[in-house]
Amino acid sequence: MKLQKSKIIALYRKLPEVQFEDPKESNMTSFAGLVIFQKLFEDLNLVERLKKCFGKEIISPMFGFHRLALWLIIHLILGYRQIKDVKYYEYDPMVLRTLNLKRMPDPSSFSRSLNAVDQSSIDNVSALMTEIVCERLKSERLARITLDFDGSVISTSRHAEGTAVGYNKKKKGHRSYYPLFCTIAQTGQFFDMLHRSGNVHDSNGADEFIEACLAKAKQHLPGAVVETRTDSAFFSESQLENLSDQRIEFTVSVPYERFPELKSIIGGRKRWSKIDSEWSFFEVDWEPKSWGTNFRFIVYRHKLKIQRKGPIQLDLFEPIDFEFEYKVVVSNKRSNAKKILHFHNGRGAQEGIFGDVKNDCKMEYVPVRGLTGNQLYCLAGMMSHNFSRELQMRTYEKDRGTTEKRTPLWIFQKLSVIRQKIVQRAGKLIRPQGKLTLVMAADGPLKSEIEEFLANAG
Repeated sequence: MKLQKSKIIALYRKLPEVQFEDPKESNMTSFAGLVIFQKLFEDLNLVERLKKCFGKEIISPMFGFHRLALWLIIHLILGYRQIKDVKYYEYDPMVLRTLNLKRMPDPSSFSRSLNAVDQSSIDNVSALMTEIVCERLKSERLARITLDFDGSVISTSRHAEGTAVGYNKKKKGHRSYYPLFCTIAQTGQFFDMLHRSGNVHDSNGADEFIEACLAKAKQHLPGAVVETRTDSAFFSESQLENLSDQRIEFTVSVPYERFPELKSIIGGRKRWSKIDSEWSFFEVDWEPKSWGTNFRFIVYRHKLKIQRKGPIQLDLFEPIDFEFEYKVVVSNKRSNAKKILHFHNGRGAQEGIFGDVKNDCKMEYVPVRGLTGNQLYCLAGMMSHNFSRELQMRTYEKDRGTTEKRTPLWIFQKLSVIRQKIVQRAGKLIRPQGKLTLVMAADGPLKSEIEEFLANAG
């Protein structure tokens, strides 16, 4: 439909006069879209379940530790980072209603409460996160679930309890935590976490953590095939034997630089089987001399273009040089080498999850000096991410089946997108004929999306 220019262009010159209402008296909210998460939390019975995570022996703050955990989740869903940022929405009626509070405690109360949480409560909250993820996996009746394990650095410039100076690629010399995460490839959610100081190796505590995650997965999903993918830091005979004995399918990167014999085999290899224009492979009958078990060792070669850093003569033919990048993968899978390569390369999606949670849920931030308070903040970031995925899985059908790379079954919107499109919407709470009503301005597509979320969140 073609419109006249006069019906589109408006010449507004007068600046409106700005007036302010007392936020304590106003029923206006800046986060009307938070109602979709309020509905989800009610359906999950989240408040009661969080309450059970905190023991009665703790001297609880007036608002309760369970509301402290819920507040952190909401705080991160809204896109805030520091604890003092609570002042920007302390009188927002939608936030208060979601927390079942009449007024918001001050930031210092939140900080003191975070430092007062004990370790057993942290473990309970972590177990609750795993339980909620398993409920989703059960409802989807997945025949196969893939667990990815890797660590990620959380840096800080402050001297927080449990931090240490270790490997830190982006902020060298800073103190940090180095938690080990377990994620589910099919849903892109966090399954569990092992919190560690920043000066430990990737494998520190990994065997026990992997064993615990596998036990939980098999307990909640007894009929599903369980797979794992890890990098070379987790390469050990005992770990592979344990996985094999439990009939867990696995792929693990091999640190072939540590084995001169394997390096010489790769260097002297002349005949490679082609996978595609970039990848080729051969399967080698080799294992470390001290090992007494037999697994498949597959050597892959990746053809890469060499970046030319000199001046480019555009009027002449520019030859392209190539070099090869090698990787060795050990596995007990019976699939062909191409499928094993794609499966193992799919673990790179976990880095995308870490990036999303650090950017959208502020998981890279260390808010207080106490260890347990920082652990709870990290868990809240992980749960915020999980709830955004849970909301979408309840609302939409799967976009794809199981792929060789184990790509998530849904095409997810990031939490930052949901926040911008839906959560950060102005609205007002009114009571026509005594019925509580949330009024917000929404066009056709936005209205339909909010209604769809609300219809499926419960």
